[in-house]
Amino acid sequence: MDKNILALAYLGDSVYEIYIRSYLLECGLQKVNDLQKEAVKFVSASSQERILKKMINASFLTEEELEIIYRARNHKVNHKPKNASIITYKNATGLEALVGTLFLEKKKSRLDEIMNYIIRGE
Repeated sequence: MDKNILALAYLGDSVYEIYIRSYLLECGLQKVNDLQKEAVKFVSASSQERILKKMINASFLTEEELEIIYRARNHKVNHKPKNASIITYKNATGLEALVGTLFLEKKKSRLDEIMNYIIRGE
């Protein structure tokens, strides 16, 4: 896919957030403050970096998926993130780019597998 890697991460951020928010609602959380507090455990850059490292160490991702992550992670960033180090931000961007790519390529079953892995903490 010949798309801007940061645009894929931008899309992936939204898709990722929808999966997480849907999961939290399915768990029975109803109060917005509780939903937000729980969502941060999944969607913050530091959480995404931790999850990504776990998936890499478990050899859960394919070579093609790792290439997408590395391409996004190595992309030059022209701004400093507010709440994370540059390295943490780049790792989170890599995960989001993978989610965005899978979504655009309509690889729903693989996207579901990855998001279930993230949600279940496996």
